[in-house]
Order: sequence, then structure tokens, then C-alpha cells
Amino acid sequence: MVAFKLKSSHWIVDENDNIIIGEGRMKILEHVENAGSINQAAKMMKMSYKAVWSKIKYTEKHLNAKILHSDKKTGSRLTREGKALLEKYRLLKKECMMADDRIFNNIFK
Repeated sequence: MVAFKLKSSHWIVDENDNIIIGEGRMKILEHVENAGSINQAAKMMKMSYKAVWSKIKYTEKHLNAKILHSDKKTGSRLTREGKALLEKYRLLKKECMMADDRIFNNIFK
């Protein structure tokens, strides 16, 4: 029998299915946090600065909270709310993957 596994993604969306946070936004936030720069995060994601910034602003609008602080001297960093969002999404992803794996194994193994 050929070995295979389940691969799934999870998004948190608004009422119109617009993404508030998912894999891509998680990576954006991680890159901003590590690089201290929206521009560097955009380059790492192979996206334009404008595209990255608009995704951040959209998420902030729906959460009614600033998730990123930008300063020309000190660069960009996640706010307390941004860090909390990232941690909650990571936890959601971990819990969902454990449940997905359990269901997959019950059905396919």
C-alpha cells in the first residue's frame, strides 16, 4: 500500500469569506516579527509591500485592533494583540491538525 497523509489548511474568514487570518497571514506576521520590516516580509513572501500592508490593514479592520506597529526609526513589530492573534492561530492550527489526523487515521488506516 502506498503511504499517504492528509494535508489541510485552515482560514478564519468574515461573513463574506474574506480571509482574516490563515497560513499566508501567519507567515506575514512571522516574517515581520523576525525581520522587523514589512518590506522585508513582503520580499520573503514574494509579494508587493502594498499587498502585504493591505492584508494587515484588512485584518486590523475586522479585529478592530492594531496588530502591527510601524516606526521609521525602529521598524515594524507585532503589537500585543498581533502576538496574541498569532499564538491563537498557531494553537487553532495545532488542535485542528491533531483532530484531522485522528479522523484521517480512523478512516484510512
